[in-house]
Amino acid sequence: MLLRFDLLGPLVVSREGRPVPLGSVKQRLLLAALLLQPNEVVSTDELTTVLWADEPPPSAAANLRTYVRGLRRSLGSGESWEGISAAAGGYLLRVGPDERDLDRFDAAAARGRDALAAGDAARAEAELAAAVRIWRGAALSDLPLHPQLARRVGQLGERRLVAEEDYAEAMLALDLSAEVVHRLRALLDRHPLRQRAWGQLMVGLYRIGDVAGALDAFRQARQVLAEQTGLDPAPHLTQLHNDILHHRPSLAAGPVTGPDEPARDAALSDPLSGRPEQLPLAVPGFVGRSAELASLDALLEEGAQRPTTVVISAVSGMAGVGKTALALHWAHRVAGHFPDGQLYVNLRGYDEADVVSPADALLGLLEALGVPQARIPSSVETRTGLYRGLLASRRMLVVLDNARDSAQVRPLLPGAGGCAVAVTSRDRLSGLVAAEGAVPLTLDVLTTEESVSLLASRLGFNRLAAEPVAVAGIIAATGRLPLALSMVAARVATHPSFSLDAFAAELHSAEARLDVLADGDARRVFSWSYLALGWEAARLFRLLGLHPGPDLTADAAAALAGLSVAAVVPPLRELTRLHLLTEHVPGRYAFHDLLRGYAAELAQSSEHADERLAAQHRLYDHYLHNAYPAALLLQPQWAPIDPLAPLPARVNSPPSDHDTALAWFTAEHRVLLRLVSQAAETGFDAYAWQTAWTLNAFLAPRGLWQDQLAAQQVALAAAEKIDDVAGQAAANRLLARAFTRLGQHDTAEYRLRRALDLHERLGDPTGQAQTLHNYCELCYMRGRLDEALAHAREALRLYRLAGNRSGEARTLNAIGWLYASTGDYAQAIASCTEALAQQEHSGDSNGQAATLDSLGFAYDRLGEHGRALRCYEQAVQLFRDSADRYHEAETLIRLGETREGLADLSGAVAAWRRAAQIYDELGDKAAEDARRRLQRLG
Repeated sequence: MLLRFDLLGPLVVSREGRPVPLGSVKQRLLLAALLLQPNEVVSTDELTTVLWADEPPPSAAANLRTYVRGLRRSLGSGESWEGISAAAGGYLLRVGPDERDLDRFDAAAARGRDALAAGDAARAEAELAAAVRIWRGAALSDLPLHPQLARRVGQLGERRLVAEEDYAEAMLALDLSAEVVHRLRALLDRHPLRQRAWGQLMVGLYRIGDVAGALDAFRQARQVLAEQTGLDPAPHLTQLHNDILHHRPSLAAGPVTGPDEPARDAALSDPLSGRPEQLPLAVPGFVGRSAELASLDALLEEGAQRPTTVVISAVSGMAGVGKTALALHWAHRVAGHFPDGQLYVNLRGYDEADVVSPADALLGLLEALGVPQARIPSSVETRTGLYRGLLASRRMLVVLDNARDSAQVRPLLPGAGGCAVAVTSRDRLSGLVAAEGAVPLTLDVLTTEESVSLLASRLGFNRLAAEPVAVAGIIAATGRLPLALSMVAARVATHPSFSLDAFAAELHSAEARLDVLADGDARRVFSWSYLALGWEAARLFRLLGLHPGPDLTADAAAALAGLSVAAVVPPLRELTRLHLLTEHVPGRYAFHDLLRGYAAELAQSSEHADERLAAQHRLYDHYLHNAYPAALLLQPQWAPIDPLAPLPARVNSPPSDHDTALAWFTAEHRVLLRLVSQAAETGFDAYAWQTAWTLNAFLAPRGLWQDQLAAQQVALAAAEKIDDVAGQAAANRLLARAFTRLGQHDTAEYRLRRALDLHERLGDPTGQAQTLHNYCELCYMRGRLDEALAHAREALRLYRLAGNRSGEARTLNAIGWLYASTGDYAQAIASCTEALAQQEHSGDSNGQAATLDSLGFAYDRLGEHGRALRCYEQAVQLFRDSADRYHEAETLIRLGETREGLADLSGAVAAWRRAAQIYDELGDKAAEDARRRLQRLG
């Protein structure tokens, strides 16, 4: 079922030659917006603007879906047409080759121009005639166009005019002068500023013998240009007028201009009249950015395939990331592709000086194009029209540097022709991307290799090679930001006798980095972006400096700001749009370290002290009251603590099941580790130790003992500072567990005894039992099996006294393991079987895994290898399901031993390989034992 979409005139859709009814005006506008961006996702925001301008109804989203359904039914002849589909954040219309009249027009016009360039006037005339006949009137002339659509339609009109002039060129080459005169008179009545068309009309009139008419056409052109622009005719028109007066032979036949390029204003083509070459010097020592340069080159090549379309690249990124350096380096590299010169404007969008207005920017551009200041119009609209008219048939490179936003740039864009525009901005320029088809290029920090190259270009490779560790430290401290690297390089270069290690040490403290970079005005550069923010976004930027990092969600930002998530989304978008914040993965936002330091400085100022304290309280409360329920979901058998009461107006949506709890901790554990330290440093000690307690539910099963140690050391100091006995007891016990696993057994034993004393003071039998259970493990590891069994039996008594069935079951398993270790396999199996029954009844899957591992060990020692295998395999699966990687690896080692005993060497290898991989990922030295086993099997 072939559909044809005709935009070049009233909007018409036909199927097999018959028109398709499109429904209401809103549906037709929706289809027009999608047709103008075929095979691309058009955002719902843009579509809403097109349909309702600035006053969308509350039901706009539902209405939009209704219109989409209506279009699908119309285009599908009663069935739902699949050519329109919902996509991320909008809708997409799939259009095949030649289904739009616009595509057929562009293809025919391009073939015509190629024929003109090759000197084949007859073929050029045929192709261009076919192209201009496709137009049935003004594009989408039957629709009330929002300015956003009207701009796109205006660009189509420019393409039509260029094709009309190319068609006239071909007809003049074939000596069809009378027809040229007829067509161009009608065109110039509608568009009297087309100087190329005036020249073609003058030649046509001269060739049909109407010399007076040709001279009168020149007078008309001069008058209309003077009235509407204040300009004299372009030099090529004046020269043509002189040729006609003198009946020069060159007017007798052939095209008005050469086949390769249209006539140009002498002010643009004659070197003596000031061909603009405005590019500033490129940044010396430019390094890297090969992928970005390739993207810009590819865009230029694509533009060469569409000679009437202005190519626009929107280069954005954070302050100091090197946007201007990239744009100028590339512009100098490709300047030869633009014979009419280069224009450059620093728009100072984020500078301390006043932002350059479009009117002032156009004034400078027109002066550069040779327009006397006295003849430059006063209004922005007229200046834009004049500017676009001068560039319409020329090939120029325009660099618009440091733009504030799309509105500042839009009047400075050429309307048609072979120009290319490179725009740099801290703003994403989404408006240019959506409405003008600009191609976005987001600039990130340098790679490590590029950072080394930048430093080497300023300091020399020999100096870097002598101190590689210091170089790595400098690169890490500057976050690979080109501005910061350049500042450090300048500082180092002025002290050639100093070691690089001294400079790296200066940058070691996060608080001191901005001070070290003060000579390069890092704060001032960042302040320009900060001062451009609205009030809500500026406040949020300051408060985000209080977050410990490395990243955060909208929920956490809302907690900091004391807002709802819906209310915090707009300022988050503003910060990301200006590259003060990066959404590095969906839903998670990150600062560059230097920007985080700048935001923290702003938040620490005395004028924001009360705001800072309240925000920190909300932040710590948010994380604790998400982490605590998540920890209980991961380890439901653990005895809970008594957490701080939540704040009354908190922004909270804690995990609701095991999988979401695991996913939450996986995403947030790095944040929580930093938050524990920050809470303790800022006087929120209870939040520090309680958040550290929740972390144990995630860290311990993964064998992340160094992280566990660091968190619990901070927790213990915080609990001691506020004399919180329960916190001290918990921290001592969890510290002991980390020390045990890290092989520091004496320290672990001291901490266990301290925890026991504190739990006894509290009258807490469950806490005592937990500590004795851990003490049992330590004694087993030290070979004190009788003492281990005594601690386990006392723990069992206390768990039963407290009515803690889960702890009772786990201690029964520990007792069973100790029996098996002493060779009493029958007693071991009896104790573990009792434990397993209780754990199956309570749903303690992680406890079941540990007990099955113990049973597997006992059965293996009894020679019942088949039963041992089944126990081990079930244990491995349950450990894996609960993401307990450390104990999964331990069981895999024993599973491999049983398989080896059954002569299943490939099975043993597979188990030990997997164990070695897990231990390696955890950074545990037990990986060496697994590899020794593999080596033994060869």
